[in-house]
Amino acid sequence: MPSYVLSCCSTADVTREWLEEHDIAYLYFNYYLNGEMCKDDFGATNSPAELYAKMLAGAEAKTSQISAGDYMAHFEKYLAAGTDVLHVTLSSGISGTYNSACAARDQLAEKYPDRKVYVIDSLAASAGYGLLMERLAGLRDTGMGIDELAAWAEEHKHEVQHWFFSSDLTFFVRGGRISKAAGLVGGMLKICPVMDVEPDGSLAVKEKIRTKAKAIGRVVEKMAELAEGGRDYSGKCFISQSECLDDAQEVARRIEETFPKLDGKVEIFPIGATIGVHTGPGTVATFFWGQRRE
Repeated sequence: MPSYVLSCCSTADVTREWLEEHDIAYLYFNYYLNGEMCKDDFGATNSPAELYAKMLAGAEAKTSQISAGDYMAHFEKYLAAGTDVLHVTLSSGISGTYNSACAARDQLAEKYPDRKVYVIDSLAASAGYGLLMERLAGLRDTGMGIDELAAWAEEHKHEVQHWFFSSDLTFFVRGGRISKAAGLVGGMLKICPVMDVEPDGSLAVKEKIRTKAKAIGRVVEKMAELAEGGRDYSGKCFISQSECLDDAQEVARRIEETFPKLDGKVEIFPIGATIGVHTGPGTVATFFWGQRRE
C-alpha cells in the first residue's frame, strides 16, 4: 500500500464508518447554533432532525470553516511520523477552507522539508465530495502514488456532477440565496428549484420546476444526459438528503431503474450540518461521474 495519508473534511457528507472503512482520515467542520460552537460530526452532536427542528424554531445557525491552526495540527501528526498527506477540501466556491489548508501546508513546509502535503480544492460539496473521495481511495488502493493521485484529482474533479432540488425554500430565503418574494411565490406554486454545482464550485439555480414529482424526474433526466455513457452509466451514484429520505429513495429507485449497469445500489447519506444549515430540510442531491463541468 502507498505510504501516505488520504484525508478530507466531514463536509464530504458520508459517514464516519464509511470513511474509516475506506481508510480516509478526516477533520470536523464547526458550526454555531445560537452562538454555541458545535462540531459537524456526522450528527453525533445534533442529529439532522434535531438541527432542523431547532432552526425552524428560530435558532440562529452559522457555519465556521476549519482554521489554519486545526489543519496544521491534523497534517503535523502525520508529517512528524514521516508520512506524506494528500488532503482534499470542500469547494472553494462555498467555503474559504481551501485557503486555510494551503496556509497550513505552507507554514509546515519549512519544518518538514522532506515531506509532501498536497491540498486539492475538490470544487465539490456534500456526497459529491464524498464520491470524489471514493474514487481517490480506490486509485490509492491500486498502488497509485501520491504525486500521481494528486495530478489525477486535479485533472478529473470537474467530472463529478451535482444535481439538487429542494421542496422547502425556507432556508434558501433566510440565507439570501432566493429572495423573499421568490420564496413566497415558489411556496405557493410548489416550485422546486433544480440546482447544480458550477465549474467554480459554487451553487447555482438552473431551473425552476413546478412540483416535487417533476423535479425528481428532471434530476434523473439530467443524469441520463450528462452521465458517462448516458443510460449505460456503470459508475457509482451517491445521494444526500436532508430529512426527506422518502424523496431520496424515490430518486434512487428511478436511477436504478434507468441505469441498469450502475455499479451497485445508489448509496444514500444524510446531509451534514455545514451544508444543512444552508439548505434546511427537504433537499435531495444526486451525484455521479459525467461530462466535465465547464
